[in-house]
Amino acid sequence: MITDTICAIATAHGVGGIAIVRLSGDKSLQIAHTITKNNLLKPRYASLCDLFDQNDTLIDESLVIYFKNPHSFTGEDIVEFQCHGGFITAQRILDASLAFGARLANPGEFTKRAVLNGKMDLAQAEAIAKLIESKSIDSAKILTKQMKGQLSHFVEDLRDKLIEILAFVEVNIDYAEEDLPQDLLNQITQKLQYIKTTLSQALQASQSREGLIEGFKVAIIGKPNVGKSSLLNALLHYDRAIISDIAGTTRDTIEEEIKISTHLVKIVDTAGIREAGEGIEKIGIQRSIEAVKSADIVIALFDGSQTLDSDDLNIIDILQQYKAQKDIIVAINKSDLQALIQVETLETFSPINISTKQSVLSIINKLDALLNSKSVHDDLLLISKRQVDTVTKAHDAIQRATPLLQDGELEFFAYEINEAIEAIASITQAFERDEILDKMFGSFCLGK
Repeated sequence: MITDTICAIATAHGVGGIAIVRLSGDKSLQIAHTITKNNLLKPRYASLCDLFDQNDTLIDESLVIYFKNPHSFTGEDIVEFQCHGGFITAQRILDASLAFGARLANPGEFTKRAVLNGKMDLAQAEAIAKLIESKSIDSAKILTKQMKGQLSHFVEDLRDKLIEILAFVEVNIDYAEEDLPQDLLNQITQKLQYIKTTLSQALQASQSREGLIEGFKVAIIGKPNVGKSSLLNALLHYDRAIISDIAGTTRDTIEEEIKISTHLVKIVDTAGIREAGEGIEKIGIQRSIEAVKSADIVIALFDGSQTLDSDDLNIIDILQQYKAQKDIIVAINKSDLQALIQVETLETFSPINISTKQSVLSIINKLDALLNSKSVHDDLLLISKRQVDTVTKAHDAIQRATPLLQDGELEFFAYEINEAIEAIASITQAFERDEILDKMFGSFCLGK
């Protein structure tokens, strides 16, 4: 039973119109009465109050809202002080709350209490955390659905079907010497196949569209001095990267975020890839290769005013290696100069011509089309590695269970189905061990 009262600043640091300090716990109302010198706070009403610290010094004039348990975010008494924005005023309210008996909340502790008090499940809590850091309108739509229980309903449906299968089988375990009736065996097999297919589809959709939730990553690659940094600067509309005619100026990856259509995208400008790289440059080239591996989209840049050389061919080999796994945009730069490049070598990638000195609109349009193609409508997505690992575990258990059913090994079959049920249920069900919960909610924002 949680009895202590926690407090935290729930808004981001910085100057703004308002800041919110939140209290949750048994002493929330008592502390609010002390700070406001007002014993008439009504539940779910905004009251304009003067706030005073432990030295009876005026802090601010603030809106105060009291949410009486269980009708609150955490299921406990909650009080929110909505003060004038800025760090100092909110910090003084926080200090006063601590002085009057609250303690500072740990990251994610408000949401953790909401889960423990049955106000939401783990899947909804994860959706809230991801929604705060959402990288696109599409991801926000997905996460809002999950916050309202879309994934929870999905989990409950599969769990019920698995429990039904288990019940059918366990009834027959006591009669293991007899075969299951053929019609019952067929029903169970069909249900298992449906569940396995459903889990496979969820896994495939989630892995292929991971960037929708985590944010898409775009790597710009090419040999030295083809215009990679110029392209980055053109996309950002300011000079972020140093530009020089000297090959190898960029020695490390440079990462920036830009908004393309409805997506927030991380653009990575990489060091030029060439065989002759040594020392620090060689390390930069290795990081360029790593950037390709982790990117969702690769932009490969070639110098249209030169013929292809061994370094260009090395870039093409890299593209061939990853073309089945990544979306690739091949751009021929310096279209404002005389063309000498052998375009036919690149035709398999449908290259586009650009000039980073004039316009990169064609690159932006191509990125926009690729990002929009990754959007989803009604597909259910798993939004965290924990959820993916859990669904994989359930899928694998069902995979192992299927031949056991056909062979009449009902006890072993029941064990695997129990494993699948436990895995599926853990998507929404809180773990009993506090250290696991602490680790999960420790990645949340302070005050949430």
